[in-house]
Amino acid sequence: EFEFIYLFLIMQQQLRKQAAASHAGSAGRVGRRMVCRGALSTGGLHAPPPPPAWPGRVAVPELKPSSGPKSFSLLGSTGSIGTQTLEIIAEHPDKFNLTAMAAGSNVDLLAKQIRQFQPKLVAIKDASKVPLLKELIKDVPQQPEILVGDEGAVEVARHSEADAVVTGIVGCAGLLPTVAAIKAKKEICLANKETLIAGGPFVLPLAKEYGVNILPADSEHSAIFQCLQGVPDKGLRRIILTASGGAFRDWPVEKLKEVTVEQAITHPNWSMGKKITTDSATLMNKGLEVIEAHYLFGAEYDDIEIVVHPQSIIHSMVETQDSSVIAQLGWPDMKLPIMYTMSWPERVPVQDATWPRLDLAKASQLTFKAPDRAKYPSMDLSYAAGRIGGSMTGVLSAGNEQSVEMFLDGKIHYLDIIPLNEACCEAHKKDWMANPSLEDIVQADAEARRWVKEQVESGAYKSKVFVTL
Repeated sequence: EFEFIYLFLIMQQQLRKQAAASHAGSAGRVGRRMVCRGALSTGGLHAPPPPPAWPGRVAVPELKPSSGPKSFSLLGSTGSIGTQTLEIIAEHPDKFNLTAMAAGSNVDLLAKQIRQFQPKLVAIKDASKVPLLKELIKDVPQQPEILVGDEGAVEVARHSEADAVVTGIVGCAGLLPTVAAIKAKKEICLANKETLIAGGPFVLPLAKEYGVNILPADSEHSAIFQCLQGVPDKGLRRIILTASGGAFRDWPVEKLKEVTVEQAITHPNWSMGKKITTDSATLMNKGLEVIEAHYLFGAEYDDIEIVVHPQSIIHSMVETQDSSVIAQLGWPDMKLPIMYTMSWPERVPVQDATWPRLDLAKASQLTFKAPDRAKYPSMDLSYAAGRIGGSMTGVLSAGNEQSVEMFLDGKIHYLDIIPLNEACCEAHKKDWMANPSLEDIVQADAEARRWVKEQVESGAYKSKVFVTL
């Protein structure tokens, strides 16, 4: 199989050279289409793309004098994105303050955050935790208003005193409050992939209608966003997304049947939650980022590539029409891209003690390799779902979320995740929508989760783990 993969890559390289020669003198596009081996077939389904948030370039506005700290609402305050956002606010009180925040069920951490930041409005997902929360903060001088559930998160997102919203709620649960924030004309600091992957067909036209900026807070899209500043109209040729390769980048394919949950949630470079670390291992996170890059920057799928970069120093790159490649570098730390969405277009001065400078001599080596598509079948699946578009991308994301949850709970094997995701997408074809409404998107998300769960729990899905690789 490895010999076949090698021959395939050689043939692909030759085809690319031929495509480049045949397209010389055209608009500069080189044929880079990924051939989806064994992945989801498009079956003639294709939705017209929505208007991108930043169509191939980022126009930087004039930096205006500040009249005081910028006010934020925070969705997902007790999660990884939320806690890092609060660290940034605490370190730079002259630049940022917190007006409102929403959390899930970690009431002890939420109470500590209320004590430190004293927001005016707090929402908690689990209504049963409200009495305990009130007890824990009863001596806080400035008592916040407390709301519950999805409605509470929506009110946090559109709080009248907030200038912008950091969206750190995982999954489709972050979609409704993000829509509410857009309608309230709040700037969106986007750390929730599903907002665009699932909601792109609805959210992007809405953001354009209300004149709202969507600023990417994950490291790869922040890198692209930074690299595109100053690129002229129609200057973008290609987006190159870097991937660490995840926990199993050095494992042979045949060893993957031995993967345990503990191994999958241990990332070699980044400190992240269990779900996203598992996605990094399967490379599903990168596949979803391809879709997000298409929605954010308007690049065609043929012009978005993935390269494995084990050191995670280069966070992504863009190639311009004259073949120049522009990269953004830094130590693997999510706080920088989060802060940049909060401060853009300003660059906030930081201290070496808490924001170590990049030392290229210390980094020593920057290496790259093509991703192994036998090891990472999520790539072909993601490109195929992205090319179909419409409701399919949200179904892929939701199905994956449910599959990963069942893997983490020990109900399926690591090697079952991607086949389940593909089967879920195939099942969705009969209900596919090219231009889904917000209600359609939420319903498709719920149905995808239900389908995956039912397939596993009913025994209808047969594990592929013991099939010879």
